[in-house]
This record gives sequence, C-alpha cells and structure tokens, in this order.
Amino acid sequence: MPTVFCMGELLLRLSPAPKDGRSAKHPMLLYLGGAEANVATALAGWKIPVTYCTVLPDNFMSHYVIQYLQEKNINTTPVIFSGNRIGLYFLETGADIKGGVVYDRDRSSFSELQTGMIDWDKALEGADWFHFTAISPAINKNLALVCQEALEAATRKQMTISVDLNYRSKLWKYTDDPVAVMSELVPYCDVIMGNIWSAHTLLGIPVDEQIHDKKSKQAYIDHATATAKEIMKRFPRCKTVANTFRFDSHDEHILYYTTMQHQDHTYVSQEMTCAGVVDRSGSGDCFMAGLIYGFLNHPDQPEEILNYATAAAFGKLQEHGDATDQDVLTVREEYL
Repeated sequence: MPTVFCMGELLLRLSPAPKDGRSAKHPMLLYLGGAEANVATALAGWKIPVTYCTVLPDNFMSHYVIQYLQEKNINTTPVIFSGNRIGLYFLETGADIKGGVVYDRDRSSFSELQTGMIDWDKALEGADWFHFTAISPAINKNLALVCQEALEAATRKQMTISVDLNYRSKLWKYTDDPVAVMSELVPYCDVIMGNIWSAHTLLGIPVDEQIHDKKSKQAYIDHATATAKEIMKRFPRCKTVANTFRFDSHDEHILYYTTMQHQDHTYVSQEMTCAGVVDRSGSGDCFMAGLIYGFLNHPDQPEEILNYATAAAFGKLQEHGDATDQDVLTVREEYL
C-alpha cells in the first residue's frame, strides 16, 4: 500500500466544555489539532500507511503527543525537536474555524522552521504521496520557502502532491498578496481541494460575488466547474480539483455537498443534511483524507472517491475534536 507523507504544524486546541455538568469542574477541553495531523489521523484509521512531519519542543508534552500519534499508527520519525513551544488555538465549541478562533502560535517551534533544517530526500524516502496545506505558507515567508523546498524534493521523487487551500485570514500577516505566495507552490500539485472562495483569495481565480443571490445549487456547481477548469488551465500539472459547499440555515440545519473536476469530467456528490453539528473543526481535513484514501484504493472510480470523501467529512461534523475516529465501515454504513 502506498505511503502518505503529511507536513504541517501540530497544534493544541482549547475549547469550552459542553454545558452538561462537566463544565463546572473542567471548564475547558483540550484537543490535538492541526490540519495535516487531522489528515494523517484519518488515513491511519483507514489503514493507509502515513508519516507525519512537524517541529516540536523537546519536552514531556511533545513526547506525550508523539506517543499518542504513534498509538494511532502514524509514523513520526521525521518529527524535529527544536524551539520552545507548541502552538495553541482557542475555538468556541461548534464554531467555524474561519470565524470564532483565537491563535496563540507566535514563535512556536514550527513557525521557526527554516530551509535546510530537514533533509527532505531522507524524510520522504519510501513515501508516495505528499500532502500540505495553505496554512503553513500563511505563517511566514520562511515556511513558504520550506514548503517549496519540500515540494521540489517530492517532485524529484515523482510523488503525487496534494494541497488543501484552507484560507486563514488571521494568519496571513507578513504579506498582503497570498496569491503571489501560493502561485509559487500550487504548480507542483496534482490534487487541489478547497472552494470557490479560497480559490479566489489564494489563487486569484475569479469569483461571482453575487452567487448567493441566485439561490441555486446548480449555480454553485457550475461555478465550481468553471473554477476547477481555470485552476487546471493555470496549473497544468493539476488533474483533480475538489470543491466543498456547506450551508447553515436559520433553523440550524446543515446542507453539505461537494464537486470534483477529475480530468475533463465534473462529478457531484450526494447531498447531505442534518439538524445540527457537534463540531465543525476538521471536517474539511476529513474530506481531504477521503480523497487521498479514494485515489489510493479506487483510482479508476472518481464517483466512488468523491462520495466516500463527502460522507467522511459529513460524519466528522458529528464528532467532538479536530480529528475523526470514524473507520471505513462507519463511513460506508452510516453515510453512504
């Protein structure tokens, strides 16, 4: 089975405890977070060999985290011990990470990573798929250069490369032109995941600012197709672009569906809805993991790939914490 290599910052998340009696004694809950760690955790749970690379301080908490990841069957060999702190973020329970989030990750160990600190040829040895997100190059210029260094090494090894275009406005502080940064990194990618709005913000792909006024699912699907085709035109290495749509209604119902442009065909997932969400954080990471899982197991079944990824992401909305505990059987039986 091919091995997936995920690289990014591991974070600790603090959220208020649910108001069910527990909050009186333990007002805050601690979760392990970080988009790339979430992808790695999902893949490991689905029996995909996965390696995770990050930077952590050399202290008891980091070693506890490493042990936890290893117990999840994640290979942590490339993890570097350097610096003084693990990054933190604070998130209201059930909130969207794009909105109600407070970051405390300045001068974290990962943020101080420099080019040349990782021997990428050695770190990537035996890996077949490299995954990163737009969060890492958002932190600072040095990390953007580290990402490019890693992408060049992965390309030399002819690895499949994927990126999640997660846009975090509170992180992009060192430049007012994220398009320029990401346009240096995305040309290396075979699989790109995001949505029509992140593609606009991070890649400069045109977006219809009045699309919500059309109140039409078909309009969103058509826009996703046009966005995907434009991405493929600008970045010819890319053969797959996936877009997610999640809408919250006034009565707290969630509507979720996705699209995928694979080569020259548009695929649309089943539409999923529920009457409430336990935790929004990590759903997109679960979708990304589902895409990777699908391409490794069913490369000639794009519709199956998209539906599995969508079901996994939707199921994650009903789980506490950042990473999914769903196994393959749960995803298929509960949501497909």
